[in-house]
Amino acid sequence: MMDRNIYLSNTDLEEAVGIYLEKMARSSPDIGVEEIDTCDAAGRVTARPIFASISSPNHNAAAMDGIMVISAATYMATEAAPVILRKGTDFAYINTGHMILEPYDAVIMIEDIVDLPDGSVRIQAPASPWQHIRPIGEDIIAGEMILPENHLVRPMDIGAVLSGGRPKIHVYEKIRVGIIPTGNEITDHYGSLDKGKIFDTNSWTFKAIVEQMGGMAVRTSPVPDDHGMLKTAILDMVRDCHVVVINAGSSAGSKDYTAGLIRDLGELVLHGVAIKPGKPTVLGFIAGKPVVGVPGYPGSAYLVFEEIVGPVIRQLQHIKAEKAPMAEAVVSRRIVSSLKYREYVRVTLGRVDGKLIATPLARGAGITMSLVRADGLIVIPMNSEGFEAGGIVPVELETDIETIDNTLVSIGSHDIIMDVLANLMAKNAGAAIGRPMRLSSAHVGSMGGIMALKRGEAHIAPIHLLDEETGEYNESYVKKYLGDDFTLIKGVRREQGIMTLKGNPKGIHSVADFVRSDVIFVNRQKGSGTRILTDHLLRMEGIENNGIKGYDREMTTHMAVAAAVESGTADAGVGVYSAAAAMDLDFISIGFEAYDFAVAKKNLGTGLLNSFLEALHSPEFRIALDDLGGYGVQDSN
Repeated sequence: MMDRNIYLSNTDLEEAVGIYLEKMARSSPDIGVEEIDTCDAAGRVTARPIFASISSPNHNAAAMDGIMVISAATYMATEAAPVILRKGTDFAYINTGHMILEPYDAVIMIEDIVDLPDGSVRIQAPASPWQHIRPIGEDIIAGEMILPENHLVRPMDIGAVLSGGRPKIHVYEKIRVGIIPTGNEITDHYGSLDKGKIFDTNSWTFKAIVEQMGGMAVRTSPVPDDHGMLKTAILDMVRDCHVVVINAGSSAGSKDYTAGLIRDLGELVLHGVAIKPGKPTVLGFIAGKPVVGVPGYPGSAYLVFEEIVGPVIRQLQHIKAEKAPMAEAVVSRRIVSSLKYREYVRVTLGRVDGKLIATPLARGAGITMSLVRADGLIVIPMNSEGFEAGGIVPVELETDIETIDNTLVSIGSHDIIMDVLANLMAKNAGAAIGRPMRLSSAHVGSMGGIMALKRGEAHIAPIHLLDEETGEYNESYVKKYLGDDFTLIKGVRREQGIMTLKGNPKGIHSVADFVRSDVIFVNRQKGSGTRILTDHLLRMEGIENNGIKGYDREMTTHMAVAAAVESGTADAGVGVYSAAAAMDLDFISIGFEAYDFAVAKKNLGTGLLNSFLEALHSPEFRIALDDLGGYGVQDSN
């Protein structure tokens, strides 16, 4: 049995990358040079300076449509005493770009001449020498450098190089990046997924990033957690590639072979970088080539690829990193951080009352959708405890600011219909005005939404809050917590109930069954409308929540509750019918409730709210409600 790995370091990110790149500069793999057609050079890096072989233009050329003239013959022309010029003797017609012929030395624009019946022309102003003529070499002079060495070729560069008479140029060969996904549980057969298996998604993400950076990705199918098989795969990749990335197997488990193999086959530089997610990163060299062990969770993997593998590829390709645009934003929720690591938190962004609002997304290293939904990245420095709600923090932008400014920020209760409305908003606005209006949803529960709205951090707050005294929904909460400057947009009626496994094997029929010793419950987070409803029903039955197994296990969405029940980690949970139907669960109805949208009155009539209302009241939305099941349309206000 092999010894369990230990982390060799907890090195700061900048220090780790600096050490690694410096070592790589001293033992860089040989990057070849190849000659390619200039027309195919976009995205490649020049390996030699490029000098023009001809001038552009290579002749004196007309800059305007008109007539070529001898400037000295026009000096006497005035409005009072125009000059008559004879075709073939004093002038010749010419089009833009055509060559100026001897003995002509000026061009008069076609709109400044008057044609006469005999073919001659009349002019009323003199022409100066070389007027409206592009001289030889005005753009490029033969022998002039067009592009320097180590220049990333852009589309506009291609035109310049071709104009300088260079149909072929020398560029560095594309960096070949070997990608090895590892793990017994990893599969790249995407038709179906057995329990306990995980789709290999990281390697395809890496491949796309490498190609976007101008490199060439060489990917293998997943390699099992077998020391010998992984060793063979690494050596094969090192032989054929400039850089090798090993995904998973970089941690400290007994089946995590990456660090040991790099140490045995070459040089282990660092194991462990002080970032979260991404700590178990491995940096080393085999045969002088960089080999990087990247953690397996998608959030960790993507971050390490951005922050460490990206700089490695760029250095080998001789290109500089472009700094992402930055902005300052108000954090809508408190972000707590460990003191031991630099931590990366992805956020959605929107502008509310002139303030850029950053709402943190789920932070687990395995959360792929945070990468998809993120508009920006907040970096929490090492030795910092995080940021308080309402604090102003720097955000690295991943979405353009125009898109962010066209985002309706929704913070509050979760429901599947928010995704339907988001799609309709993007579709309808894009068709109408040529750009989408987005809906960004953060799921913090109904009370969390009301507080966000009160702080000016959201445009709307989806809520479903039961007033236990009146039995009504939402109105009393808006009046109590928000006041007269806010109102409700009527949304939908939706059916709440108890979700159980198909066939209801535990025979659960009401909340009274939650206290049974053989029943495990899964709850919603504090402040959510469903949590308030659940607690109300338990009080009605005289049930103490401390007698319920799983009461303190909290989920932030109805779909998460349904997934917990479907997976067998819980026997029951309270949620909406549409979530139960999506997971093919049994559903014991509790009743219908109002799911509405609290909004500041001052925002009514704005483009974003109008786009939202258009989607809410559209026939497509009603069709979607029917397809989901468990919904009804309320009277609109």
